[in-house]
Amino acid sequence: MFIGNVEIKGYAALAPMAGVADRAMREICTQYGCAFTVGELTSAKGVALGDKKSALLLDVADSFRPFASQIFGCEPETMAQAAKRAWEYGPDFLDINMGCPAPKVAVSGGGGSALMKDPVLAQKIVEQVVKAVEIPVTVKMRTGWDNQMLTAVELAKRCEQAGAAAITVHGRTRSQMFADPVDYETIALVKQAVNIPVIANGNITDGKSAAFMYEQTGCDFIMVGRGAMGRPWVFEQINAWLGHNVLLPDPPLSKRLLTMVDQIERMVKYKGEKIAFSEARKHAAWYMKGFRNAAGLRRMCAQISCIEDVFEVCKAAQELNCEEHIG
Repeated sequence: MFIGNVEIKGYAALAPMAGVADRAMREICTQYGCAFTVGELTSAKGVALGDKKSALLLDVADSFRPFASQIFGCEPETMAQAAKRAWEYGPDFLDINMGCPAPKVAVSGGGGSALMKDPVLAQKIVEQVVKAVEIPVTVKMRTGWDNQMLTAVELAKRCEQAGAAAITVHGRTRSQMFADPVDYETIALVKQAVNIPVIANGNITDGKSAAFMYEQTGCDFIMVGRGAMGRPWVFEQINAWLGHNVLLPDPPLSKRLLTMVDQIERMVKYKGEKIAFSEARKHAAWYMKGFRNAAGLRRMCAQISCIEDVFEVCKAAQELNCEEHIG
């Protein structure tokens, strides 16, 4: 698949989850075979005003490509200004968020999934951003605002007319947030309505669910979000199933814990200990899924404040699940 002039190899990308898919997670997922990653959504106003926090979210690591930066907002001119600044950091392409359901973004801010209610404005935003940069521009959206306002097909057509190089559709409305079911039919209708690549997102957790998404929607590519939290090897499993019809099990406990430690150490490197260990609590808790006494281990994760605490979680997990110690 190509996004503009950018070749994408493989089968699945990592979704741009705010507060989750940071640089450390993106790097780990790439090592497990993720085809491309998208940075955390970044406020266009913050970028245009030179906010330091926004600048950090746009940082690009040359060793882990292809990579897209993502911006959100509801003012075409401000989005264009932000796009120019984001482009300076060197992403391979730029993504516009029209899917975030968070009230701060989609309700009070007027961006994210709120743009599903105003396809005309959304088209103007895409037009301005496309004019502002010389790299491909993509759009991530939902199926609509709610079941009475399923605007994905119209919005996708308008985005294509405005110059978008690809569309990602999360198969839920804004009102659904992350509740089931996933609307495969609307994703399929979007695919039939446009000539640019369509990337499907929603409830992809392994090779078989990835294959199901491809079969049900006819999409060109897929994107994994929550299915990768604490499970970056999901990309390896998807590649094995779709590429070789091989069903890979989860890695042994020891490798899972080593991967967790690697991710947390990267977080410390990029963010500093205070922020990293605070955020590591949720990541470590996700890694505990499926372990014996997972609830107790998650309680330990909630107390993480240093690397020694991380090793204590590993030790407890190994003792409870009969494996040798790490750390």
